[in-house]
Amino acid sequence: MPKILVVDDEVHILKIIDYKLRTAGYTVIAATDGLEGLEKARVERPDLILLDVMMPRMDGFQALEALKRDPTTKAIPVFMLTVKGKEMDRLRGLQMGIAAYITKPFSPNALLARIDETLRPA
Repeated sequence: MPKILVVDDEVHILKIIDYKLRTAGYTVIAATDGLEGLEKARVERPDLILLDVMMPRMDGFQALEALKRDPTTKAIPVFMLTVKGKEMDRLRGLQMGIAAYITKPFSPNALLARIDETLRPA
């Protein structure tokens, strides 16, 4: 069963994503800021990470940079899930190696389809 780490400081977003992913058969690990997410990624070794950009203690771009520098986490696909919809933010994420940049508000069904496509290729 694939494991997904969801890193977001908005509890209602965590709950929506957790419900959608669990009902689709995924194991979900949650973190509420970038630093906690980075620690959980190193310990849990998830199959995919959903990462918010604007969070306390360590933002998503800082967490992404640390994930990509660490040999134990650099190959994990990362989806950025954020309200920051500007092209420069999207390009920054893509240049840093993310697999997808998804803006809030988002469709939980579309998010699930994108995750399935990434983790369960045909």
